[in-house]
Amino acid sequence: MAVKFAGTMNAINRGLESTKPAKGADMIEDWEAALADSDVSGAKGILRDLASLRKQLEKDTPDADRVHALLHRLGAATTKIADKADKSQDKLKALGEALTEAGEEEHDEEEDKEAAAAPKRARKK
Repeated sequence: MAVKFAGTMNAINRGLESTKPAKGADMIEDWEAALADSDVSGAKGILRDLASLRKQLEKDTPDADRVHALLHRLGAATTKIADKADKSQDKLKALGEALTEAGEEEHDEEEDKEAAAAPKRARKK
């Protein structure tokens, strides 16, 4: 399982858009196999979303909005079941948070340097 965590986290950290869809589909198949025998509450929903994500990645032109929504939902579900896992709780939480962030269409806003340079209220002298 450690290899799956490392491979998935590396792909997320490098940027999922730089991961080839076929490689992403392979990673998803590994996770599907790992979760297939899990009796943790919530695992079946994760398996359904993983299957949907894999199908999107296997398409010639994946639906970016659908992929983002699935990543976000998978992240939330993974974070939720982390506390119920027998082991790897910290890794599951980190994975869930990373997936949730990767699924957000609007990532953290960049600093508005122009607005910062011209504040609306004058500074006290």
